[in-house]
Amino acid sequence: ETAVVLEEMGRATTAGPYFATAVLGAGVLALLEPGPERDDLLRLVATGGCRVAVAFDGEQDFVADAAECDRLLLVKRDPAGAPVVVCVSPGDADVPVEPRAVLDATRHFARVGEVSGSPWRFAGDPDAAVQRLRDRAAVALACDSLGLSGAMLDATVAYAGVRQQFGRAIGSFQAVKHACADMLVQVSLGRELVRAAADALVADDPDATVAASMAKAQVCGAAVDIAGTAMQLHGGVGYTWESGVHVFLKRATLNRAWFGSPAEHRRRIAARYASMAQAGDRTVSFP
Repeated sequence: ETAVVLEEMGRATTAGPYFATAVLGAGVLALLEPGPERDDLLRLVATGGCRVAVAFDGEQDFVADAAECDRLLLVKRDPAGAPVVVCVSPGDADVPVEPRAVLDATRHFARVGEVSGSPWRFAGDPDAAVQRLRDRAAVALACDSLGLSGAMLDATVAYAGVRQQFGRAIGSFQAVKHACADMLVQVSLGRELVRAAADALVADDPDATVAASMAKAQVCGAAVDIAGTAMQLHGGVGYTWESGVHVFLKRATLNRAWFGSPAEHRRRIAARYASMAQAGDRTVSFP
C-alpha cells in the first residue's frame, strides 16, 4: 500500500512529509522495543498528529524534513557500538538544525548537529533493523522514481501526438517512436523490480536487500535518462521553466543519489553473489 502511494506521489512530484514520516519515521518506530514513549509517538504518527524526520549517524548533512518536523529520530551507535535511536525535538536549544538548499525544489533538507538523549533500543538484531530501514528507504525512492518515469513517458507520448513538424505529428517519426519505446521498456522493467522488492520487504525475505538494491539501481538510474529524453523530445519548450519537465528531472537526479547511487547498489549486489560463489553456493537466484 505504501508503494502505491509513493509511486503516485512521484508521478505528481508531490511535496510533503510522507517519505520522512510514513516511510522512515514509522519504519523506525515499528522496529523499536515497545514502551510508553515509543507507543505514544507511534500513535501520533499513525493519526497524523506528528511529523517525524530520521537522521542516520554519519549522514546528518542532508536530512529530509528535519527543519519542519515535530520530532527527530537520530539513528546512532551507543558506546558499545550497537545501533540505537535518540528522539529529540528540533525546536530545542541543544538540537542544532540548519536548512540546506538542494537541486530538487519539491523537497526540504537540513543539516542536523550532534544530539544526545536517552536511547531507545531496537527489538531484535539492531544492525539488521538498520539495514531494513535503509532497504525500505531505497525501495521507497525506487517507487517515487517509477511514478515520475511513468508521468514523463505519458507526457512525452501525448506531446509527440500533437506537436506538428514538417506537416505531421513528430510521433510519426521513427526516431521519436524508438525513444518512446525505450522509455516504455525501462518503465516496464522498473515496475517488475519494484514489485519484487516491495514483496520481499513485506515478507521479510532474507534476500530483500538484494531486491531493494536491484530496484534502486535500475529504476532510479533509468528515471534520470527518461526525464532527460522527455526534455529532449519536448524540443525547445522542454528546456523552459514553464514546461515543468525540469521538476521531474531534478527530482529524479536527487532520487538517484539519495540512499546510495546505482553504482553503490550494484557493488553491493556483486559482493553478495561473489561471496556466495566463494562459499560454493552455485544456486544464485534473482528476485
